Amino acid sequence: MPLPSVVSKPHWRAVAYTGAALVLMPLLVLALSWSSLDTSIWRHLLETQMLRLLGNTLVLSVGVVAGVVLLGVSLAWLTSLCEFPGRRWLDWALMLPFAVPAYVLAFVMIGLLDFAGPLQSLLRSWLGNDFRMFSIRSTGGVIFVLVLVFYPYVYMLARGAFLAQGRGLMEAARILGHSPWHAFWRVALPMARPAIGAGAALAVMETLADFGAVSVFNYDTFTTAIYKTWYGFYSLQTATQLASLLLLFVLLALYAERRAQGSRRFPGVDKPRQGALFRLRGARGWLATGYCLLVLAIAFVIPLLQLFYWLLTSDRNDFDDRYWSLIRNTLSLGAIAAFLTVSVALLMVLARRLQPMRRVRSAVALANLGYALPGSVLAVGIMFAFSFADNQLLVPLQGWFGVEEPRPWLLGSLFALLLAYLIRFMAVASGPIDTSLARIRPALPEAAHSLGHSGFSVFWRVYLPLLVPGLLSAGLLVFVDVLKEMPATLLMRPFGWDTLAVRIHSLTAEGDWPRAAPPAITLVATGLLPVIILIRRSAQPVSRRTR
Repeated sequence: MPLPSVVSKPHWRAVAYTGAALVLMPLLVLALSWSSLDTSIWRHLLETQMLRLLGNTLVLSVGVVAGVVLLGVSLAWLTSLCEFPGRRWLDWALMLPFAVPAYVLAFVMIGLLDFAGPLQSLLRSWLGNDFRMFSIRSTGGVIFVLVLVFYPYVYMLARGAFLAQGRGLMEAARILGHSPWHAFWRVALPMARPAIGAGAALAVMETLADFGAVSVFNYDTFTTAIYKTWYGFYSLQTATQLASLLLLFVLLALYAERRAQGSRRFPGVDKPRQGALFRLRGARGWLATGYCLLVLAIAFVIPLLQLFYWLLTSDRNDFDDRYWSLIRNTLSLGAIAAFLTVSVALLMVLARRLQPMRRVRSAVALANLGYALPGSVLAVGIMFAFSFADNQLLVPLQGWFGVEEPRPWLLGSLFALLLAYLIRFMAVASGPIDTSLARIRPALPEAAHSLGHSGFSVFWRVYLPLLVPGLLSAGLLVFVDVLKEMPATLLMRPFGWDTLAVRIHSLTAEGDWPRAAPPAITLVATGLLPVIILIRRSAQPVSRRTR
């Protein structure tokens, strides 16, 4: 509900347009980067790399989509429509892999399943030295890891869609003579298809944006090519052009996700359902339990146990002042980024509510598209723009003022990195804030206004206290996302601002898995908090929302 005294204030339109401009800046830079080409570098890329990059990206995307859909839908169907031993806690426990960064699971799986790992070594001791298992360092291995990390996207959306269908539709299908399997295939699945498509699109966007996992596997994609071009050929412009090509794949996934969201509503459905429809008894029930436990064990429990094993056997010398400085840098960077992102997201949400104009809504929607931009794309876009500003404006300006040694101010600064975080994670913060704002009854601000309070006073005394839960949830989610984010941090961090994610990357690049365990456990432990909050928020029934 808009605040009556500030509805017509034009500064809210300026807020929305500024947020949209933040996203448009790197996109404009990517487009302008094609004004000139480094023909020697591009000739080398076209002759040796481009076909492999395109093929790897396509195969990886298709493989991850197929895996997350198969795994996420099957788990969602079991935990939402069926009753079996352990369902009540497995339905939320299956979301815990959200807390594990992809690059952490990648090096853990290599350490466990590689030729010299404990599993293959044990099997060779039992079956002979000639025994060979599949190679984890392969395309299938990369797909396997990313599916385990990203299947919760499909699982959560599909589970919510199945629960929202109610009992009447499935019972009608059973009355018409359909078995539970046929009822699922012909009724439940078609209605949940939009939600499944949206989850699959989100998984694809995360796959395209991933840098840590593919670098651990030494699997060449556009994200690794951007990094190698920047640091190998020292060509920021070519890296920016590669980022624009990666953005085309992301836009296709984003288009699919928007199309899926556009058709997510079905008229005439029953009230949301909380209980199960089918009881799996005997062997079938325990088989369903075993299937869910197997996924949870492979994606979360076993990797966590392996990390703790490496922690206990690692060199205690790593816990020195440098390690604690990594933690301080990580936590301080996450806290600053969370505060800035939540503050800007709050302004954007308020702008959309206080100025319900089509232009404002479009600007806010554009500002929230930053989540679709991979960290590497944002990094090269912002750095290219800041490099131009430094070289063409700030450095000459310093010389004009008599500075003896002019130096860049924006390039490689903490401000550049915080700006990348702000653009990428604004949508993450906007979700909980918008949900909390929607639950505030219009009668409350109207009553405060009738008592003589101004617009700011109404916001401070009515809106802000009720928005605190959403603000805290948004801040925590952004904080953890910043902690786990690798490509932007790796490319843009100021000198001396190494974080836990950067430390993990440097150690895994050397193949030193045990020494990478302590920072990995720190990140996983921190990531468990927002996952639990997400589970609790998703478990709240719609009826509890204030209208």
